[in-house]
Amino acid sequence: MPPERDFGWKIKTIDSARTNFIVGSDRIFRLYIEHGLVKGVTPTMLCWWFCNIGGEMTYMGGNYPKYLVWHPKDHIHWSVTKQLANKAIGIGSSFRIVESFGRSMKFLVDSTELVEKLDETGIRLVKRIGGIQVFSLHHDFIRDGPNTRYKSTMTIGTSKKPMSTIFNLFIRPLFFSIEMGNAWLKHNVEEVGNFEFFLPEL
Repeated sequence: MPPERDFGWKIKTIDSARTNFIVGSDRIFRLYIEHGLVKGVTPTMLCWWFCNIGGEMTYMGGNYPKYLVWHPKDHIHWSVTKQLANKAIGIGSSFRIVESFGRSMKFLVDSTELVEKLDETGIRLVKRIGGIQVFSLHHDFIRDGPNTRYKSTMTIGTSKKPMSTIFNLFIRPLFFSIEMGNAWLKHNVEEVGNFEFFLPEL
């Protein structure tokens, strides 16, 4: 873990959002968040952020990787593992994301995901095994004047047989538990709320 960055932010708590965590009879995890209004942040800003998330920024007198500013406690590393021909970030790029919810190594994530959607209406990341989608994370950006209504949906698992039995029952529990799902809900509420502190200025 890199050292925690203390910017003096009053980070949003999970009760600032509406959350739901459903474990289906098929053992697919479905997690939903309707975040509190992200004030002073527009969908245009959010689209720009995900297209320019790499590199460093100057904040409160220091230089930091942008990803480490976004969540000063939990974020560890972000990089592009697959770029477009023009070296831009967009649909077809792959992100490597390393983070640890609540700074607990028990909740460590080190995952590479494909960008399937990225525009001013939202971003969608997916992961496939043998061509079968086993993970997706979709963030919807909905303009509300100078603000954004932000909704997140994470799905872990597949209904395609026989992969569903193998992945949902035996593989997924090795890296993503119900306890970790609850930790992710808290983490995502925090990082989305953090946009208010730095993104308009950036």
